[in-house]
Amino acid sequence: MNIEEMKKRKKELGYTYEKIAELSGVPLGTVQKIFGGVTDAPRYDTLCALEKIFKPEENLFVREAGPNYNVKKQGEYTLDDYYAIPDEQRVELIDGVFYDMSAPTSIHQIIAGEIYRKFGDFVHSHKGLCVPIMSPIGVQLDCDNRTMVQPDVIVVCNRNKILGPCIYGAPDLVVEILSKSTRRKDMFLKLNKYMNAGVREYWMIDPDRQQVVVYDFEHDEYPVIYGFESKIPTGIFDKECIIDFGEIYEYVKFLYV
Repeated sequence: MNIEEMKKRKKELGYTYEKIAELSGVPLGTVQKIFGGVTDAPRYDTLCALEKIFKPEENLFVREAGPNYNVKKQGEYTLDDYYAIPDEQRVELIDGVFYDMSAPTSIHQIIAGEIYRKFGDFVHSHKGLCVPIMSPIGVQLDCDNRTMVQPDVIVVCNRNKILGPCIYGAPDLVVEILSKSTRRKDMFLKLNKYMNAGVREYWMIDPDRQQVVVYDFEHDEYPVIYGFESKIPTGIFDKECIIDFGEIYEYVKFLYV
């Protein structure tokens, strides 16, 4: 069964994206990309998992999923499922729900790299113990088996949290760079997750609107909105570390032309 046939069956059955994800075990983000036309060459095991729910005789339930999906409902996945997914397929697991991560854009990567470099320069110049880390790195945010996120840049000041495979517990500072596919998740879902997990400071960088929204949870100063011309103080470093976003913008503005 090819994708066009599946789309026809989807319409016949009246399935929503959420229903397809629930029945097949395929992450919701992957389902949206396939049926929205973003992905035209999905993985074979993904197609197998989807095909099983669209065959006329098997449309009420999934008897067997592909090897990477364990026929669970969204909300029931654990770190065992997370680690079973191939390395080349980037996902986040939040409260038992899988979210696909699309490939970052050039401006996304350049801004992330500059932020990481500036934090690193500050820490090294002050001989600090904090460790800036750039994605990809897993963060077992709640110290349970239902959440593993991959922020764009983090700063971890308790080195005991830095384990071999991941960061165990909340980083001190998290930076997420917004994109069309992640905006809602980063602005609402992950904002609350970070705040409740004990992240001290959260930056959301919006390249489209050329804004940086800073939540300094530790000092109850949030949200503060900065433009790309601003010099932004870092709360976890007692505002001694100033990130000159004007310099970063100068470096990436050729991408806006």
